[in-house]
Amino acid sequence: MHRDVLVGWLNSFLKLSEFKDPSMNGLQIEGKAQVSRVGAAVDAAQATFEKALEEGVDFLLTHHGLWWGQPFPIVGYQKKRLETLFAGGISLYTAHLPLDAHPEVGNNAVIANELGLLDLEPLVVAKYGPIGFIGRLEPAQTLSALGDKLGQLTGMQVLVHQGGPEEVSRVGVISGAAAGEMENAKALGCDLFITGEPSHAHFHQAFELGLNVIYAGHYDTETFGVKALAQRIELEFGIPWVFLDHPTGL
Repeated sequence: MHRDVLVGWLNSFLKLSEFKDPSMNGLQIEGKAQVSRVGAAVDAAQATFEKALEEGVDFLLTHHGLWWGQPFPIVGYQKKRLETLFAGGISLYTAHLPLDAHPEVGNNAVIANELGLLDLEPLVVAKYGPIGFIGRLEPAQTLSALGDKLGQLTGMQVLVHQGGPEEVSRVGVISGAAAGEMENAKALGCDLFITGEPSHAHFHQAFELGLNVIYAGHYDTETFGVKALAQRIELEFGIPWVFLDHPTGL
């Protein structure tokens, strides 16, 4: 299908215009006019671009893009990144907060559904709006069992800080780097908050709030959205896709 048709569908489906985001969401690099193979990746980085080139990808979806509110000179490694995309005629499309918040293919909605959370409601972040989700477990589950389940979903060992009760029933989820939202999650009645990467500045807060926190990895909690979005594109338009995995360990 034509690149611009796919871009238009993505912009509408992800509701890009509704988000105030430091990321430049949408089409960041224009590649080939016709899309025949989609790549999905967390990060716009040289390793990801080289894998896209090897896999014959001509339209790459990423959660983290190249631009974050400020221009930069196209020199050094930044020049090499763009040269790789241009050499393969690869379009780069980025969806940051829109792919955290989306109720169907967003990182947080997918994680919540995979964990079996019911009656999902938005978890609103003051700076960005409703990008996470809160749901309930029925019946309640032990913290250790839920940690094991989340580890199985990501394929990585999670970090559990037990500041609250062993049994949990109301769970908040914000992927990536959202340790600073644990007080917000507690105020909304959560007894467990799930996010990506830990923060030294917020270490003591979980225990002092009486809140359980599971850190499941910034990278690992943000693989869900790009995969789900690529699957949706294949379902909608029949375009095959591949996940370009390059874990950061963070």
